[in-house]
Amino acid sequence: MKSELPKIWYKQFWPWFLIFVPVTSMILSFTMMNFAFNSEDSMVIDDYYKEGRGINLKIQKLQQAKILNIVTKTQVFTDYVEVTFISGSPENGEALILDFLHATQKFKDFSVTLIRDANGIYRAPLTNDVQGKWQLSLHPFDGSWKIQKMVALPQANSFDFKP
Repeated sequence: MKSELPKIWYKQFWPWFLIFVPVTSMILSFTMMNFAFNSEDSMVIDDYYKEGRGINLKIQKLQQAKILNIVTKTQVFTDYVEVTFISGSPENGEALILDFLHATQKFKDFSVTLIRDANGIYRAPLTNDVQGKWQLSLHPFDGSWKIQKMVALPQANSFDFKP
């Protein structure tokens, strides 16, 4: 008759399984705590009241553009952008600002200053890559009006840009 000796505990399956579950949960917990403490909350704003007032100012600028009946044809090429006013052109010919706001990657945002030539066409060189989905925002330096549009670039044809 042969008696079987029990296996040593560390050679059995169940003790290792029971150790694996809490160790795994601890590793995941520490990883999540690391993300929570070291990542940045970019969507959180400190002063929501001030932000709300800012939204009202943006709406007023868009309404002012409607009152001035500002309509443009805009063409974005690989190395420059061109804006032609159909109606509501600034009378004094001042330079305008065109903001390129990327839909998902804030670090790609940039602005260009459009200068009017003798034919009344506003142009500016582009040094950044403009492929992707952008919110374009056109406004003068004084910020009295603003028009904006969401576009996917590059586009072969010009597009209307109106409030």
